[in-house]
Amino acid sequence: MQLRSEDLLDGQLIEPQFAFARIHRDEHMQWSDNLNPQLSWSEVPAAARSLVLICVDHDVPADASHVNEEYYSLEFGLPRVSFYHWLMIDLPPVAGSIARGSCSKGVVQGGKQPPLPGPEHTRQGRNDYTQFLAASAMAGDYYGYDGPCPPWNDERMHEYHFQLFALDVATLALADGFDGRELMQAMQGHVLDKADLLGLYSLNPKVLNDRA
Repeated sequence: MQLRSEDLLDGQLIEPQFAFARIHRDEHMQWSDNLNPQLSWSEVPAAARSLVLICVDHDVPADASHVNEEYYSLEFGLPRVSFYHWLMIDLPPVAGSIARGSCSKGVVQGGKQPPLPGPEHTRQGRNDYTQFLAASAMAGDYYGYDGPCPPWNDERMHEYHFQLFALDVATLALADGFDGRELMQAMQGHVLDKADLLGLYSLNPKVLNDRA
């Protein structure tokens, strides 16, 4: 399969308009446009019966106690876990596309709620902002796409994997409100093919300057 984007160059920096937050000179960060990027796919296996689209960051610190803490730096080598930013299932098994901003525009306090905009008959799960923001004034169930917001004190450039999976089943037996871990478990043994598009993002000016 092929996964392409007019908005993402594989292995390159993601533009702030597609992120949950962008750098702010005085406050470290501020909410951003939070647009979903344009995506298109082709060369779907003939045996596929449905497609799944996800966005996941595998670079999130396992211990969040010092995230965005002034005068504290999250070292590059800290243990990391996965953070799911987008979960879409039951896409038809044919070539298709999603337009820029068609599924997400802006940061919604408490999260976007179903029914969500997106391709017909698809379902979208809860992303991991649901857990991350649970103890804050932003708490809620965050469905659909919410873009990058890595810790501004993290020494690591975060990698965001936009992934498309071709499955041998027409639908997955997942309850509404499913999360990324439930989705990955449900897909086991059903993946026929996979395509990956990688984007990079950081809110740490030093990390960005070192890359430049």
